[in-house]
Amino acid sequence: MIQYQLAEDIDLRVKEILRKLKMAHIDETRVICLRSKGSGSRRVIARCHGLSRIMQLALNKTPHYVIEVLSESFDRLNKEDQTKVLIHEILHIPHSFGGGFRSHRPFVTRAKVQRMYDKFIKTE
Repeated sequence: MIQYQLAEDIDLRVKEILRKLKMAHIDETRVICLRSKGSGSRRVIARCHGLSRIMQLALNKTPHYVIEVLSESFDRLNKEDQTKVLIHEILHIPHSFGGGFRSHRPFVTRAKVQRMYDKFIKTE
């Protein structure tokens, strides 16, 4: 059974990425970071979940996103690769911040993640 817990360390890193990369379209107060343990997924390192429009209406909530890191995969990575994974997941959040997702191509690519990571490093 999968277990979830709030990941304050990931939350701080995501907020740092958002600020350094000037991603003001993302409301950092509505991005929640979780760490999961016990997933059967072998190739997945992290996932981004959005609160869909119909769920927003049904629950009377504003759009929110959850970035889930799978402990078994994510925690083994070095800090650089972890940061790239987090940038990758953040790039799935559209500029509208409406609960939907951006697809991999053309929005979330290895080259774009690398460019964003290089920019992130230069701001340190």
